[in-house]
Amino acid sequence: MAKMTAAEAAVHVLQKEGISVAFGVPGAAINPLYAALKKVGKIKHILGRHVEGASHMAEGYTRAAPGNIGVCIGTSGPAGTDMITGLYSAQADSIPILCITGQAPRARLHKEDFQAVDIAAIAKTVTKMATTVLEPAQVPRVFQQAFHLMRSGRPGPVLIDLPFDVMMAQIEFDPETYTPLDAFKPRASRAQVEKALEMMNDSEHPLITAGGGIINANASALLQEFAEIVNVPVIPTLMGWGTIPDDHELMAGMAGLQTSHRYGNATVLASDFIIGIGNRWANRHTGSVDVFTEGRTFVHVDIEPTQIGRVFGPDLGIVSDAGYALELFVEVAKEWKAAGKLRDRSGWVAQCQHRKRTMLRKTGYDNVPVKPLRVYEEMNKYFGRNTRYVSAIGLSQIAAAQFLHVYQPRNWINCGQAGPLGWTIPAALGVRASDPTTDIVAISGDYDFQFLIEELAVGAQFKLPYIHVLVNNSYLGLIRQSQRGFDMDFCVQLSFENVNAPELNGYGVDHVAVVEGLGCKAIRVHKPDDIIPAFEKARELMAQFSVPVVVEVILERVTNIAMGTEINAINEFNDVIDAA
Repeated sequence: MAKMTAAEAAVHVLQKEGISVAFGVPGAAINPLYAALKKVGKIKHILGRHVEGASHMAEGYTRAAPGNIGVCIGTSGPAGTDMITGLYSAQADSIPILCITGQAPRARLHKEDFQAVDIAAIAKTVTKMATTVLEPAQVPRVFQQAFHLMRSGRPGPVLIDLPFDVMMAQIEFDPETYTPLDAFKPRASRAQVEKALEMMNDSEHPLITAGGGIINANASALLQEFAEIVNVPVIPTLMGWGTIPDDHELMAGMAGLQTSHRYGNATVLASDFIIGIGNRWANRHTGSVDVFTEGRTFVHVDIEPTQIGRVFGPDLGIVSDAGYALELFVEVAKEWKAAGKLRDRSGWVAQCQHRKRTMLRKTGYDNVPVKPLRVYEEMNKYFGRNTRYVSAIGLSQIAAAQFLHVYQPRNWINCGQAGPLGWTIPAALGVRASDPTTDIVAISGDYDFQFLIEELAVGAQFKLPYIHVLVNNSYLGLIRQSQRGFDMDFCVQLSFENVNAPELNGYGVDHVAVVEGLGCKAIRVHKPDDIIPAFEKARELMAQFSVPVVVEVILERVTNIAMGTEINAINEFNDVIDAA
C-alpha cells in the first residue's frame, strides 16, 4: 500500500473524481494541501484576489458544463468566512462546489489560536455537509463522501476543514484502486407519470414550467422533446432559461414579478394546469400564492422531497430527478400519441404564440445618455445564438432577463436566489476556465461591478478573456427604485465629482482607469450608435491581448424597469408595444 500525507491523498481523490482546475488563495494553514497540489501536479490552480471571488469562480465553473464541480481552496479563519457567500449562493441554486479550508492543529482548536474558527459550524446551514476532519486516515473517505453527497439528490455544496497536523500526517492510501461512489437520484414511477398526463389531458390550457433542475440533470433535450410530443407551451423559470430556445414555438415566455415577459405572465394567467419540473415555485416567479394558484391545478416534480409542498401543496407531487422523470414522460407521451390519446393543443398554442408576438416592450430608444433598454437591443443584434450570458443581480440583471435572448441550456448563468453583488466578474472567469472557446458576455451595473473588481486581475494573469458589459448609471438602481415606495432616494447615490477624471461629469469612479490598472482593457460609450462598434473593438482587443474587455455604457441616471408585486399587476414604467 502506498504511504503519503493525508493532504496528498486528498489531492489524488480530487483528481480521481474528475477535478482538473481549482480556484483559491493559499495561506499558512492550508500550505500542506498546496504542497500536495504541487507534488501531484495534475490540477491547475487559478489564484484569486479574494476568497469570496474564488468561491464564485468555482460556482461559475460548475454551472458552465454538465458534470463540472468547482473547487475553492483557502486558509483558516477569514478565508473560510469569506467562502460563506459562495456556499450560500451555490446551495440556494442547487450547485455543487467543494470548499476546502485549512485549520489550526487539533491540539489548539480550543485555544483561540490565530485564525482558528469553527468554520464547519458556521457553514452548516449553507452546505449539504460541513465537517472538520479530526483523523488523518479519514481524509480520503471524507472527500469521497463529499463528492457522493454533492452529486446525489438535490445537488449542493460541501465544506471540508483540514487541521494542519491532519494534513501532514502519513497515511496508507492507494490511488490506483480508488473508485468514485455512484450518485443516488430518485426516479418517478410510471403510475405517477400516467396520472400527471391524465391531469394534463383533462385541462384546457396546460403549461410546463421548466426549472433549473432540468439543466442540472442535463435533460433540456428531453424537456423539449416532451413539450413537442404533447404540444404544450413551456414557461422557463429564470434558472431554467435556455431549456428551450427563446424562438421555439412552444417557448411561451418567462413569468414573474421582475425577470419576466408581458406575454409570459399573460399566458400563466390564462392557464388552468401547470406541471413544474425541477423548479422551486420561487416567490419572484409566483408572486403571492393566491394569485398564482387561483383556478389552476398543479403537478410538481422535484428531486428533493421536502421541496414538494414547501410553497404550496400541489395536486400531485412526484419526487424524481428531472432527467429520469422526463425520460418516462417522453416514453408514456409517445405511447399515448400513437394511441390517439393526447388532446389537440393547436388552438391554445396559437393563443400563446399570438401573445408572444404582440405583447412587447419598447427597446429602440435614441436617448443620450443611453436608456438601458437600448443596450440589450444592441446586444441581441450583435451577439450570436451560442453566447453565454453571466449576470448577478440588480436592474441590469432584471432588464437583461426581460430583453436578451437565450437559446441553449447553461447560456444564462445567474445566481438566482442569493443574488450577491460582485458575483458576476468571478463567475464569468470560472465559466471561461471551463469553456475556452464560446463567446462569454457578462452584464453588470456599476455597483455589482465595483464589489469584486479586483478579480479582473485574475483574468489578466491567467488569460481568461470575455466581454463585460457595464451599464453605468452611478446608482444602486434597484434599491433606488424600491425606495420609491418609501418616498425617498437615500444612501443609494454612487455619483461624485472625481478629481482625477472631471470628464466623467459626476459619474464617480473611473472604471476605465481601474480596469486598465488591473491589466485588462476598457472602452467607454456615450451614444447608442457607438455600442456595436465598441463590441467589435472589444473582440479585437480580446484576440490581441487575451484579457477581459469591459464595455462601459454611460446610462441616463434614472430608468425604472418593469416589475410589480403580483403577476397580474406589473408596473410598466416604459413604453409597451401591443402589436397587431
